[in-house]
Amino acid sequence: MADSHPAVSQHPLYRAEQVRELDRRTIAGGIAGFALMQRASAAAWQCLRERWPDVRSLTVLCGAGNNGGDGHVLAALAAGEGLVVQRVLLKGIEELAGDARRAADMATAAGVGARPWRAGMRLEGELLVDAMLGTGLAGEVRGIYREAIAAVNASARPVLAIDIPSGLHADSGAVLGAAVRAAATVTFIGDKLGLYTGAAADHAGEVLFRDLGVDARAEVDLVPPAQLLDESPLTARLPARRRGAHKGDCGHALILGGAPGFGGAALLAAEACARLGAGKVSLATVPEHVTASLVRRPEVMVHGVRGAADLGALPTLADVLVVGPGLGQGSWGQGVLQAALDAGRPLVVDADGLNLLAARYPGTRRDDWILTPHPGEAARLLGCSAAEVEADRPAAARALHERWGGVIILKGAGSLVVGPGGMAVCPFGNPGMASGGMGDALSGMLGALLAQGLPLEMAARLGVLVHARAADFAAADAGERGLLAGDLASYARILVNPTGLDGDV
Repeated sequence: MADSHPAVSQHPLYRAEQVRELDRRTIAGGIAGFALMQRASAAAWQCLRERWPDVRSLTVLCGAGNNGGDGHVLAALAAGEGLVVQRVLLKGIEELAGDARRAADMATAAGVGARPWRAGMRLEGELLVDAMLGTGLAGEVRGIYREAIAAVNASARPVLAIDIPSGLHADSGAVLGAAVRAAATVTFIGDKLGLYTGAAADHAGEVLFRDLGVDARAEVDLVPPAQLLDESPLTARLPARRRGAHKGDCGHALILGGAPGFGGAALLAAEACARLGAGKVSLATVPEHVTASLVRRPEVMVHGVRGAADLGALPTLADVLVVGPGLGQGSWGQGVLQAALDAGRPLVVDADGLNLLAARYPGTRRDDWILTPHPGEAARLLGCSAAEVEADRPAAARALHERWGGVIILKGAGSLVVGPGGMAVCPFGNPGMASGGMGDALSGMLGALLAQGLPLEMAARLGVLVHARAADFAAADAGERGLLAGDLASYARILVNPTGLDGDV
């Protein structure tokens, strides 16, 4: 695996246009379009039977084009195995052409009835199959398609989406006005970036990729815009330590934060940093938070700092600086951030560190920092709205990297990591992470990985991965509600030790 793509599997994610080109090349290479459609439908049918083996009736909603054609063929397969199939048409059979018309005629020949969509019609199947709109959708969903999507979502029935949930943008993961909420999505030939970030978390369900015998990676000119993170690199990138190691070998991280009234954020970052293996962790915070730090985590070397002048040489003695957790935007935070920027050390910048960058350092660009914005902070860094960031998260992450340099972590469902090696997407994490302090824990983890000598981009990708998986293990133990940022450190510690990956946490 090349280091230009550290900490990722060889699972590429493509844009819709690239997958359509793969489809065209496959057909040009000698596989008939209808044969490819049959492969896709057979794969979808197999996924359906594996996930819902007891279902005896389906409603298949078919639109136009190849996506609708997949639905027609699946309907024929289901009928052939004795299921009761209701076929609902968003596009009349007489209006179809080519492979889509051939697929519709196949379903008719198999004895599957066809009823045109009408508002208020009853969806009869135990399971609904969404084959209405494919990856070619670019504009907002309107008319009967919007009506049908609303009816599907109101039905409270499980949904299998074919290739992509109707209404979800295949490249950005944004909802184009309305989108189907699927329990599972089976997608073909090339996996889609939009299935793993943004609104996809609430619409795609479990994503099941089937390549249909097409090796997308063989088409070297179709460079995937992103890769999907997985856990396989952890043991390779974080090997067991040599027996003679001492704390000086494991790096020194300095956490700068905790303005008056905001001490908790800096303490969470410092503890996470220590738990992930930094040899020495220092914390520079206001004097009134020193006692709390000593009580909570006496292993952290805490310094009471009334202002930037009190820092002295401390920032230059550390291997990496984490600035931002609980920093505030007042004079204390401003002075501390300036000292961090002047120290000439690699940086992790989070929270109010990012807000101060946007307000006071708009022209700054560095290659030695990791910036970790959530959508609101990203919007301030880009001079746009949070809604614009969420409308195209991949584009926003790339824009942040172009403007600010270094490595960008755009947090949220399907966090994105963008650096010189490209984009990586994290498919892990859970809604329990929607609680205060999660970003502070992440920044501390990133500081620990950098302190131990990992390159910037590798540390960013592994840090996001460990943070999300730790939250998943914590939720599996005790549930998502009530999951606290402070719960993550102990699980993350197990993940970064190779023996902890051999079994369940």
